[in-house]
Amino acid sequence: MPTPDLDPTQLTREQVLRALRHLDREGPRMPLSTVYDLVYRGRRYAPRAVAQLAFRLALGQPEAAWPLAAGAPTNRVLERLDFTIATKRPTLANSPLDGDVAAQQDMQALYVGPEAAPKPPKQTPALTTETEVQAHEPTPAYMLPTEPYGREQALQELFVSEGKLADALAGLRRRRNLILQGPPGTGKTFLARRLAWLELGATDATRVELVQFHPSYSYEDFVQGFRPDAQGVFRLQEGILPDFCRRAAQDPERPYFLLIDELNRGNLSRIFGELLLLLEADKRGPAQAVRLPYSPAEAPRFFVPENVYLIGTMNLADRSLAPLDYALRRRFAFVELEPEFGEPLQQLLAAQGVPAAVVQRLTQRLTALNQTITDDPDLGPEFRIGHSYFCLPPATAAEAESWLTLILEQEIGPLLDDYWLDQPAKAAAQKKKLLG
Repeated sequence: MPTPDLDPTQLTREQVLRALRHLDREGPRMPLSTVYDLVYRGRRYAPRAVAQLAFRLALGQPEAAWPLAAGAPTNRVLERLDFTIATKRPTLANSPLDGDVAAQQDMQALYVGPEAAPKPPKQTPALTTETEVQAHEPTPAYMLPTEPYGREQALQELFVSEGKLADALAGLRRRRNLILQGPPGTGKTFLARRLAWLELGATDATRVELVQFHPSYSYEDFVQGFRPDAQGVFRLQEGILPDFCRRAAQDPERPYFLLIDELNRGNLSRIFGELLLLLEADKRGPAQAVRLPYSPAEAPRFFVPENVYLIGTMNLADRSLAPLDYALRRRFAFVELEPEFGEPLQQLLAAQGVPAAVVQRLTQRLTALNQTITDDPDLGPEFRIGHSYFCLPPATAAEAESWLTLILEQEIGPLLDDYWLDQPAKAAAQKKKLLG
């Protein structure tokens, strides 16, 4: 076999990312090391095995051997590329034992005492592969299994009519960009995720990405920019969007969904940049690719794949937020969500054992309060109270009365004080009606 002509220290971050994506596409990931893990996007990999695969892919030689030893030599290469290496057992920095799995296991007894040292394994036939025996991590509890998801299940979970759900899906398919807007607590983020699941046909978390905008969020966070690495050195790094689009481009036959919560809390013109052009349904694909401002001339051009869909949520009640830029607005379809204190919420509460008298008190008083807020010239319908405050009923019917009272006192009451900050008597009167 010819000697590889690639210096392992010249391995690039993109080559390592390519190896990680290759591992994820191939199914179950490789066994993890017993000393170190490479941690990326909440997943764990064996550092030396990842480096070896990246090395082979870069060379185009499937049998090429990674020339560096496990432990510090390999870890330094990956850490220089801004990957996180986590130590699973105590180690001595720069020790000659660093990277020696068997020796590290023996050293464990120095930290926890001889009684806690692992028992010798039972005799098993010798392994003939070159890969050493490695331990598997348990599946993280937050990685939910993928399950089928359909319209019937969505209608059971959502407080929207079948017609409104169909209209939202039609707007998403037509524009590929959808904004759910409405008062606080109307289930915008909840609906956004389920619209994605409906289009995917399953609760597939690998094809849904959620990000929340805020006043400090920038183009450098979302698209690309110079940011400090772990050593404090500023490097050109990609944001969430290019990574997400790259994953979608490698899987063009299936849709991918980017969910942006609190869309209008960020400076959208500054955050989106080139996306103002590339978001349009007829501006998708490599033929519309553009050069990103921070990228060198020889870098690949950036584009939004045709299978990427964007769903944003907007809270219209925050007085501090500026209206959407019209250039951005015309690239989205909009769906208005409203508080729903009708039959769906009443059925949910009744199914959870909430007494009918409590359900009636809740729906009547919140409906009356929302009408008062709508009629107030200083507020309006976008300040109404949403139903999500009441979607987690108590465990027993005996707790229902106090459950409702505490929500009205601790959550709705302070909100009314803020609504009528200059009219404390009106706020007090409305709270009295709620709690009376």
